[in-house]
Amino acid sequence: MKQGLMTAMSSVSQQLLLLLFCYYSAAARAEAVCAEQPGTYITPSVQYSCDDRRFISSVNFIATPSSSSGPTVPLNHRYGPCSPAPSTVEPTMAELLRADQLRAKYVRRKFSGTDGLQPLDLTVPADLGLALGTLQYVITVGIGSPVVTQTMMIDTSGDVSWVHCRSPTGSTLFDPSKSTTYAPFSCSAAECTQLGNKGNGCSNSTCQYVIEYTNQPNNTGTYGSDTLMLSSSDTVENFQFGCRQDEAEVEDSMDGLMGLGGDVQSLVSQTEATYGKAYSYCLPPTNATSGFLTLGGPNDTSGFLSTPMIRWEQVPTFHGVLLQDIVVNGTQLNIPPSAFAAGSLVSSGAYITRLPPAAYTALKTAFKASMTQYKTMPARSILDTCFDFTGLELDSITVPDVALVFDGGAVVNLDRSGVVIGNCLAFAASTNPSGIPSVIGNVQQRTLEVLLNVGQSVVGFRPGAC
Repeated sequence: MKQGLMTAMSSVSQQLLLLLFCYYSAAARAEAVCAEQPGTYITPSVQYSCDDRRFISSVNFIATPSSSSGPTVPLNHRYGPCSPAPSTVEPTMAELLRADQLRAKYVRRKFSGTDGLQPLDLTVPADLGLALGTLQYVITVGIGSPVVTQTMMIDTSGDVSWVHCRSPTGSTLFDPSKSTTYAPFSCSAAECTQLGNKGNGCSNSTCQYVIEYTNQPNNTGTYGSDTLMLSSSDTVENFQFGCRQDEAEVEDSMDGLMGLGGDVQSLVSQTEATYGKAYSYCLPPTNATSGFLTLGGPNDTSGFLSTPMIRWEQVPTFHGVLLQDIVVNGTQLNIPPSAFAAGSLVSSGAYITRLPPAAYTALKTAFKASMTQYKTMPARSILDTCFDFTGLELDSITVPDVALVFDGGAVVNLDRSGVVIGNCLAFAASTNPSGIPSVIGNVQQRTLEVLLNVGQSVVGFRPGAC
């Protein structure tokens, strides 16, 4: 792929206004071609000048993280310039935090065994996805024969994958009738039966699925299979997914959702025989940089800090870990292990990390003690440890180092982008009752290659991967 990319670049005249941008990460070895247009993106340390970076032939693009030889696709922030189909309206931090509270409430309800819709929970979706707007990262794949390029959000806490097959105006996005390899499942097929509460009966003798929401129309359609193309050399035959056919508006130019959860319907479970029910991903530190998603375990685990994986029989979708302590500026806080006894979910869709109250209080106290040179500010929604950085260059702000200590002794240092968001400590106290897990959100996962190896019951973290 690199040779082909360099050949293509050499054929482009320097007089052309179209500039080819190549993103190469030593960790991800990701190579992409983007069209660069006027615009400015500011991050704490870098100014980016691209308004619309589109992957060219992204389905044929191959990125190979050094930790694995499995199929890898670029992973981008849906609101960033390197997203293949950038969303147009980025939510504010306040909106993200409100959505994050709903997601946390959803997790609490799942573990409380009250999965049905409750009269007092009308603001909480019965499933995650577009209803919350918390899914911030996208990949581009191909579906069908001939291949139709699809930009899909990823969700490590979702199982059923789906794509739009019809828009409100009747224009076709993915048309199963034009794919020679598409086949809907019959109502008696095992694949239909395993949908469980995601099943929605039959229509014209074909299997139907449903994902319920309380604040927008349900996601419904036909459940079938087709060929999934991850790269020019990596395909998944008979990939199971939903063909969404309801008349809900197509949101933010995203074509669908790729479920990466732990239940039987997810892409990871479907490819278990080939890739061992393992995958990894790296969430980029800014909207204007890229990460990756890889199927399969790493060739060499020496670069990973590993801890045992926790699974919950009543909620097989989720993957979890057991925190043991927190380190701030090299000093272990000595939080009682009992504070973390319920475990923590690892989620790409949750925004911030929510800690048990005793753990959060210890972190907040230590963090503030290292930030006495800055004035404190009022809370921003659920973020209650905030500071006044007015007039300061962002690179001049000193932020304490924070590390998470996991079961087995793994000490994972967080990137600066995973410690502070805006002007606040990017953690909050969980309000979950005793016995319900807390959540490690995507902010804290930035730049880490997160390995979820269900087959070996291991979660790994490789720092500085993207």
